[in-house]
Amino acid sequence: MRYQLLALLASQPAYGYELKLGLEQTFGAAYPQPNVGQIYVTLSRLEKNGLITGTEVTQDGRPDKKVYEISQKGLLELAQWFSAPTEGPRVRDEFFMKLVLARGSDLTDQLTLINNQRRHCLTLIRELNQVAKQERGNQVSQLLIEGAVLHLQADLDWLERCQEEFT
Repeated sequence: MRYQLLALLASQPAYGYELKLGLEQTFGAAYPQPNVGQIYVTLSRLEKNGLITGTEVTQDGRPDKKVYEISQKGLLELAQWFSAPTEGPRVRDEFFMKLVLARGSDLTDQLTLINNQRRHCLTLIRELNQVAKQERGNQVSQLLIEGAVLHLQADLDWLERCQEEFT
């Protein structure tokens, strides 16, 4: 969440609850939303590391709030994050480890593992399609859901390949 908050602060200063709303409005229901407590803990760490600065703002008749702004150091780190490639394929896939190691165990068979994983992928696709119906007006959320569904469909194809090899 650190870089998401830095990116929001790069566009304008904000306080914690505004950042939470910014994440919700940008990504919609497709993206797991952090609670306000998580946001403030992350903001505290970012401030301690010199990536943002916080200024107390006094409000009449209401508790003070802290407005955060990205620092030059924060901008540099955010620029590095934007320019770095993200993780590639999952070579250390936990399911694949289970599948290979199940061969030496009497606890399950590989076809059962494949079928359970296939059902799980299909359930996730159905759930994502339901979220997509709720998020029709949010292009960012739609693209996020579409990417997740495409990954799950690729996983289903890969499960077919695993079944051909191992059963």
